[in-house]
Amino acid sequence: MSERNAADVHVVFCTCPDQGVAESLAGALVEAGLAACATLLPGAVSIYSWEGRIERDSEVLLMLKTTGARLPTLTERICALHPYDVPEVIAHPITAGHDRYLDWVRQCTTTTA
Repeated sequence: MSERNAADVHVVFCTCPDQGVAESLAGALVEAGLAACATLLPGAVSIYSWEGRIERDSEVLLMLKTTGARLPTLTERICALHPYDVPEVIAHPITAGHDRYLDWVRQCTTTTA
């Protein structure tokens, strides 16, 4: 486990209204090289304030792994493809992790242009 090798890798959280949307979004982001992988966690329940009311919905949580360099484009793509008016996109830097895994995330999200 290394701290020195983790600084530019992030976990991004994004909630989706259902499994179909989550799978479609995850596939598009991974295929575009914006995320190395996506983990779908069904069964989330979100309670939130929206337009003056308290809402409660079942959702699927996406956990995406990417690099800081890809975050702006990843966020832009999520906002373009997501059915919500204001999709949740929250990024957390990884402070430590398995070097080979972190290198794999970087490799998958590096563009060759």
